[in-house]
Amino acid sequence: MAAASSSSPSPPTPQPSSVERTKGPTSLEKLVLREARGWSAEVHLYGGQVTSWKNDHGDELLFVSSKAIFKPPKAIRGGIPICFPQFGTQGNLEKHGFARNRLWVIDDNPPPLPVNTAIKTFADLILKPSEEDLKIWPHSEIRVEGLETLDYLDNLNEKERFTEQGDAIVFEAEVDKIYLDAPPKIAIIDHEKKRTYVLRKDGLPDTVVWNPWDKKSKNTQDLGDEEYKRMLCVEPAAVEKPITLKPGEEWKGRMELSAVPSSYCSGQLDPEKVLQD
Repeated sequence: MAAASSSSPSPPTPQPSSVERTKGPTSLEKLVLREARGWSAEVHLYGGQVTSWKNDHGDELLFVSSKAIFKPPKAIRGGIPICFPQFGTQGNLEKHGFARNRLWVIDDNPPPLPVNTAIKTFADLILKPSEEDLKIWPHSEIRVEGLETLDYLDNLNEKERFTEQGDAIVFEAEVDKIYLDAPPKIAIIDHEKKRTYVLRKDGLPDTVVWNPWDKKSKNTQDLGDEEYKRMLCVEPAAVEKPITLKPGEEWKGRMELSAVPSSYCSGQLDPEKVLQD
C-alpha cells in the first residue's frame, strides 16, 4: 500500500528587484514592483492606488472587485484608495475628495530612503494640484522658520503689534509684517523645489516678510497677476530703531543668502540642520 504525501508549492526562484512601468487592460498606466524574494505590488498612476499585493507564493492579499471600472473619472473599487483631502462626505468636495480621481506622476527626484531600511524596491508618486485644486485651499509651498514667537508690526492692520503664534510662517493670504529683533539666521523652505534658502544677517535687527497675494497683484501695474505665487520678500531691516550715527561713527549691515538642497522628513522639509549650522 503506497503512502500518500503532499507538500506546499515551492516559492518561486528569487529574481532581481525591479520596477516596471506598463499598462493595464484599459490602457491605464501602472507600476509593477517586484521584490527579490518574490513579493510584488501594482500601483496605478490613476489615483495613486495600490491595486495588487502578492506574497512570495503568488497569493493576492488585496481585494479588487471583479466589476471594478478602470476608467476615469470613476474611482477604482478595491485596493488601497487615497481619500484626500476629505473622507466620505465630511466636507464640501466630492465623496472621499479628489486624490483618487486624479492622475499621479512619478517623482524623478525622489527623497532618499533611510540608510537602515531593508526596502530596495519602491516608487515615489506625486499628485500635482491643478488650478482648480488650488482654489480649494490657497496654501503655498513655502514656509519661513526662525521667526516663531516673535513680536511683529502688521502693516495691514495700522502697524499694530502682535506676537507670532504659529510654529512657522505659511502663506494663505496677503502678508506684510515687520518682525522685531529677529535672529541672525532664518530658513525659507521651498517644499516644491526641495530647497532651503538660508538667510544670515548682521547689523539689521528686524525682518520684513511680504507677499501681495492675488488681489494686490492684480492691482500692481508692474507685477503679473499670478506672480505672487512665485515670489516672497524676506528682508533684513532696521525699522523699529533707525540707525543713527554721530560724526565719525560707522555702521555696517550685512546679509548673506545661500541655497541648500532639502529632503523630506516625515512629510515635511526639516530645516533644523541648516538653522543649527
